[in-house]
Amino acid sequence: MSAPRKMHLGWFMNFTRPAWTTPWVSADEARGWTDGDYHVDWIRAMERAKFDFMMLEDSSMVSDGYRGTMDADLKHSLYAPKHDPLVLAPVLARETRHIGIVSTASTSFYPPFLLARSLATIDHLSGGRAGWNIVTSSEDRAAQNFGLDALYEHDSRYDRADEFVEVVEALWNSWGDEALVADRATGTYVDARHVRPIRHEGRFYKVRGPLNTLPSPQRRPVYLQAGGSPRGREFAARHADAIICAAQGVRDMREFRDDIRSRAKGVGRDPDSIKVMYIALPIVAASQSEADRVYEEMRNPSEAAVEVSLGHMGALTEIDFSGVDPDAPLGELETNGHRTTLEKFLALGSTLREATGAWATRYTNPAFVGTPDKVAAAMTEEFDEVGGDGYLITGGGSRKAIAELTDGLVGALADLGRVRRRYEHELFRDNLLDF
Repeated sequence: MSAPRKMHLGWFMNFTRPAWTTPWVSADEARGWTDGDYHVDWIRAMERAKFDFMMLEDSSMVSDGYRGTMDADLKHSLYAPKHDPLVLAPVLARETRHIGIVSTASTSFYPPFLLARSLATIDHLSGGRAGWNIVTSSEDRAAQNFGLDALYEHDSRYDRADEFVEVVEALWNSWGDEALVADRATGTYVDARHVRPIRHEGRFYKVRGPLNTLPSPQRRPVYLQAGGSPRGREFAARHADAIICAAQGVRDMREFRDDIRSRAKGVGRDPDSIKVMYIALPIVAASQSEADRVYEEMRNPSEAAVEVSLGHMGALTEIDFSGVDPDAPLGELETNGHRTTLEKFLALGSTLREATGAWATRYTNPAFVGTPDKVAAAMTEEFDEVGGDGYLITGGGSRKAIAELTDGLVGALADLGRVRRRYEHELFRDNLLDF
């Protein structure tokens, strides 16, 4: 018999406070997370469990998408305070040896040269473990922090992103492998014959080049992408090494993966070179009753939890749901923000009250609620049925929750032979493509 397929594992988080309202986070830690030590402990636990990567989400605003004020965002710390993941990445790299570190950076706001230089530097500092979560952004409030009145139209953001990737890849390749010589006899450190300007003049960008950093261990970082719209899927299939899938249910998960693989073939890529990572929120506890209790609390949110959900939706979609009758049919809504997020939110219920009740557990398969052994068995069954490549864990935010997943759940998956027990390669990309 052949060995069972192994699943890749990542964790979706951001450089912000821990789950400060729980009894598992001290008052000092609720205020002191800004030094990065909490995230260092988190990624060390992940590396012990042999995760593929930590993915650090980001945004660049304080949202007023709910009731037209910043009150809900700041009260619940939804989008602020949030610190820069590109600056945290080298700190995490120094404290780990094998795990990938993926930073989010927007093609709508970064200049290509600046981002190419930063990511190349992180890849050097990490010994070849840098990743880039490529986003196009979705919030007008963020755009207004970068000299724009509003964000570019949805599909045109991906047109810009296509050219952005073309530019940064040209910059990363502007130095040849033979450029660095450090020849004392001739007094030559870099051979100029192997460094060239890129002289890019396109529709959106004009960049002379070359980059002024040495080629990094991976040449380019590992690309993650989460496009769910048709244009987003097209972009992801063309560029991404791993794609984040927010589908719920085996049918939708399989449809997404089949579509991505078909699109990859259409642009001449090997579909097996793209790892589809399904977002999952397992609820793991020492007993089934305790896990069930947590799940039911999430399914029946308090008024504060409803405000949190609507605050998130207002920020992501630019729609203020505070004026919507919670018990009236939702009807048709349109956005220039996260279209896929809006579609999935509206599909969760016919009214706003129903949708917000299901929002908190949208990534929790009911079978993923229970003891580590039970949840590991359920995840393995779904993984085999869907035929994907792995899971991007979300949630956590306290050391207790981290241990429940890294020591409990992943330990149970390891006992089933479904996750790696050691890293086989030095570079992030090679570990991601290992199975």
